[in-house]
Amino acid sequence: MQSAPQITPPYGFQEVIPLNKTHRVLLPKGTLLPMPFRAMNPMPVTFTECPLASRDYPLVFISGDDGKSFTPMLVTGLGAGQNLFNMPDNTWDRSAYLPGYVRRYPFCMTRVMVDGKEAPERVACVEKRAINDRGDSLFDEQGVATADWEQRQKLLFEYEADLARTEDMCGLLLQLGLLEPFTMQATPDQGEPIHLTGMFRVAENKLGGLDGAVLQDLAQKGILGRIYAHLMSLDNFQRLLVRNDIHNQNAAAKTTATD
Repeated sequence: MQSAPQITPPYGFQEVIPLNKTHRVLLPKGTLLPMPFRAMNPMPVTFTECPLASRDYPLVFISGDDGKSFTPMLVTGLGAGQNLFNMPDNTWDRSAYLPGYVRRYPFCMTRVMVDGKEAPERVACVEKRAINDRGDSLFDEQGVATADWEQRQKLLFEYEADLARTEDMCGLLLQLGLLEPFTMQATPDQGEPIHLTGMFRVAENKLGGLDGAVLQDLAQKGILGRIYAHLMSLDNFQRLLVRNDIHNQNAAAKTTATD
């Protein structure tokens, strides 16, 4: 007898279930930021997004399995649970790039395990708490996808394809031994010095020591440009510190006003 499929929710999701045509889903309205992302730091980013996102955020690499694999992440705050791009009205800062990880919510594609084995195809899933009789139908009475769902589904599948390119890039960086751990230290205007650890970056000395043919291969695959975007993005830690100081000043002013 086949056991029930096991689905591991993506980072930041609570519980996901396979999507079907009968589901009515509470979709994010307007520009309001869904709850899971209001305090998310860091946040995953994909291969295609790296050049755009590197303009606004520090882009680092993080491993969740002791260096066996890596994922590119955007640093959105200077502490756990701090997202400095979540504005007071719970919208994402309109001056900064909005990550696809946020835009695809409450949907995702995920691997399904059956009897301890991974199914060959990923399954379109939805956050369970977004299922509600007051939600929007994704299909009409004839089972035809609505225009809104077609757009969201397109984003979902494009995002999934981009994840594969992201994994390939990180696998190659790991294979070439280019990633090194680093610590970011900063001193805000108020409060104690900040130390961020657990991050990895491309080691410039190792990159410069690569064979010309390897560099050419990285360039042809679009990875070399993303490496440079990543390295340049590390300057955004200073901008993040400024954003943090403004956040603290606003919080202090608000506290004073309510006293």
